[in-house]
Amino acid sequence: MKNLLEDYPLYEVEKFNSFQEMLIQSYRKFPNKIALEDLNPTPINRVTFRELYEYVIRLGKALKKIGLKERTHIALIGENRVQWGISYLAITTFNYVVVPIDRNLKENEILTILHQSDAKAVIFSENYREIFLEHKKTIKGLDYYIDMDFETEDEGIYSMTEIINEQSFDENKDKFPSINPYELSSLIFTSGTMGSAKGVMLSQYNICSNIIDMRSMVELYPEDRFLSVLPIHHTYECTCGFLCPISAGCSIHYARSLKTVVEDIQKVKATILLGVPLLYEKVYKRISKAIEDDKFKSVMVPALKAAASFAENIGFDGLRKKIFKEIHKKFGGSIRIFIVGGAAPNPEVAKGLRSFGFNFIQGYGLTETSPILALNRLRKFKDDAAGIPLPSVQIKIENPDEDGRGEVIAKGPNVMLGYYKNPKATEEVLKDGWFYTGDYGYFDSDGFLHISGRKKNVIVTKTGKNIFPEEIEDYLKQSPFILECIVYAAKDENGDETIGTILVPNAEEFIEYSQKTGKEVTKELIEEILKKEVRNINNQLPIYKQIRVIKIQDQEFEKTTTQKIKRYLIKQEDTVH
Repeated sequence: MKNLLEDYPLYEVEKFNSFQEMLIQSYRKFPNKIALEDLNPTPINRVTFRELYEYVIRLGKALKKIGLKERTHIALIGENRVQWGISYLAITTFNYVVVPIDRNLKENEILTILHQSDAKAVIFSENYREIFLEHKKTIKGLDYYIDMDFETEDEGIYSMTEIINEQSFDENKDKFPSINPYELSSLIFTSGTMGSAKGVMLSQYNICSNIIDMRSMVELYPEDRFLSVLPIHHTYECTCGFLCPISAGCSIHYARSLKTVVEDIQKVKATILLGVPLLYEKVYKRISKAIEDDKFKSVMVPALKAAASFAENIGFDGLRKKIFKEIHKKFGGSIRIFIVGGAAPNPEVAKGLRSFGFNFIQGYGLTETSPILALNRLRKFKDDAAGIPLPSVQIKIENPDEDGRGEVIAKGPNVMLGYYKNPKATEEVLKDGWFYTGDYGYFDSDGFLHISGRKKNVIVTKTGKNIFPEEIEDYLKQSPFILECIVYAAKDENGDETIGTILVPNAEEFIEYSQKTGKEVTKELIEEILKKEVRNINNQLPIYKQIRVIKIQDQEFEKTTTQKIKRYLIKQEDTVH
């Protein structure tokens, strides 16, 4: 299988500095083409680009009519759906500030963000109605409540569909208000190191520059169909999976749930899927397991892969998709690109999916950078790299060590304005125009950025060596018996610092092992197998990186909505043995 490092030109992308310009461009080019579709039943289920533009105008006028003044902060919480997209665009194009809230947060966390964001209004789906009814009198300053699902105004809560329907639309007369694309437009609260929320301030120019850069590196077509599965409040999904396809005239289809992803891909014949590493790991494991369980396929597939590699080496490309068309049919038969972000994927999963003929690329970024900083391209990629810097972005390695590793810092039009009402936190990460990411990384000789891990997670040995837990975790996650893991600075029996790990066993794998061997799954068997797995991994690591302390727990780690483990919840006393 070829590792492509082809240098080829960037794609031409029509420029825009605001969501107003972006939406008008798409509406004029693709008026009758489908823009957004819900696969669940909802009040506004499906819209073309013309209808999307009309709904945005009418909702924007409605917000003004009920008394909301420009620059007011409006919170938005709900499932991935057409009305979320309409609300986001109406808020931002009518010169309000949108505050997207994670729908999976606990009630207390939602209320905290509403307070910290200075939101005066909230648009929400029916699932949150009871929360707002219960706390309506106690949330000071929050005066306007708009329900996406309710048909008529009730108990002081507006109906989104009702206030939209009350507004007229004149294609020739209705215009967007004047805005400043360099001002705050989106206020996103992201968890801090101790779980405290910081409000990231992004302008429309920040986000639009990021969209244009991404599209210049990876070409999108109006015929592309995105399946949306990741939480839409998150900048990764919002910028890359919502605004980016809207700008290119693609259609976006909102999955019913994570459990129905494969069925939904088949239904809409999706061409592009944005996911997190865990999603693709599950996909690859299912494919691999189906092959292993079939004696004929387990012999034939490696031979077919070898044949495809030989064909590619002599200039015949595109054979893998034909050879493995049965696998592609299970994903609708139209998948053009799997895109992964939110965390670093396992390179073996990337190579594995590509070996079946799927294009698989990853990017790297943070909420503070709108979010993408580096991206792999379809014909220029490395599976173990975050990517190459976007055209408008400068990336440097600050204070590199002997191996060229140091903190990744970035400068560009996509870098945030700062943290909301938090000048101290802003000064800590924004210095002379450079954003300090808090990630350690390095550039290789081909110009690809590699991320080693988070600065705050680094373990420093007595000899001054830096150990990145994420690198050791990548080794551990290759074991089928390990579902999840954390590597940390532990204490040995003498109280000296050493490398420790907490492992969550993969119950499914142990049950299968029991069925094959006839051995009963006991605590002792699990411990024996996991310790053997760790010994095998230690054999691949230098002595100073080897794991010396092992803890096993049944319960999975608590995670963020992008499936990152919340390391800050793992208390030190829980990890010292």
